[in-house]
Amino acid sequence: MKTTEENWLYTISSKKKLIDFNFKEIWRYRDLLVLFVKRDVITLYKQTILGPLWYFLQPLFTSLIFTLIFNNLADIPTGDGIPNFLFNLAGVTTWNYFKDCLIGTSDTFKKNENIFGKVYFPRVIMPMSVVVSNLLKYTIQLVLFVGFYLYFKILSDDGYNLMPQLRVFLFPVLVLLMAMLGLGFGMIITSMTTKYRDLKFLIQFGVQLLMYGSAVMYPMSYFKDKLPDYYWLIEWNPIAIIVEAFRTMVFDNTEINTAMLVYASIISCLIFLFGLVIFNRTEKSFIDTI
Repeated sequence: MKTTEENWLYTISSKKKLIDFNFKEIWRYRDLLVLFVKRDVITLYKQTILGPLWYFLQPLFTSLIFTLIFNNLADIPTGDGIPNFLFNLAGVTTWNYFKDCLIGTSDTFKKNENIFGKVYFPRVIMPMSVVVSNLLKYTIQLVLFVGFYLYFKILSDDGYNLMPQLRVFLFPVLVLLMAMLGLGFGMIITSMTTKYRDLKFLIQFGVQLLMYGSAVMYPMSYFKDKLPDYYWLIEWNPIAIIVEAFRTMVFDNTEINTAMLVYASIISCLIFLFGLVIFNRTEKSFIDTI
């Protein structure tokens, strides 16, 4: 009796490499990635009155509050020739992208358990869609930042001396680092919450604490002068390094700390790879646990 070999186009198996980021398979499911991105963007403010205007209102009001409390009330300086509001808007806008990526991916397994239990697709597409959809939101908020930047530089009567660096063209590298950090941390957290549900209650609180330790509303030099014994908490925080690098790019001609930026790049890559390993290990059996 002859046996015929069947040539399968695709093989779905729970056996994967330790670090598995199959770009070819993700490319095959690119249409699904686009659908998830559309879903995230459309459903976020569906049935709201202001809709996408919230993209603008959130960073505007947050920056205004930071300006009133930290600059006017607490008298925290932002640097010579730098408007307080624009300084805070730069920090808030940059921080928001990392925060949204982290929070959006930190509940991937629990939020999508019904989809994961019915059909196969590369699971990593789900957190990737969060990162991409938040990138669209971040782009809109950057347009807002550029608008205020041009206002203070050209139209303002206060004579602000804003001077962006040529290194501002390295800005996409900062965006990539934030995406990798948010995605990496998010994949680690969502993998842990399949067993430890209490973690999801700590995310919002933990993210708020992290914001205060990421130089969002103050320059790193100010923290160093006021609390030199604790400066290492800020100095080695990759998010603080990225926020400070962005401000340096757009506000003045001082040199970017290249060594610390390289350090932030290494940490971002390591966290992303570690998160990918944990995510791949968890996706094999999470449906039985959750």
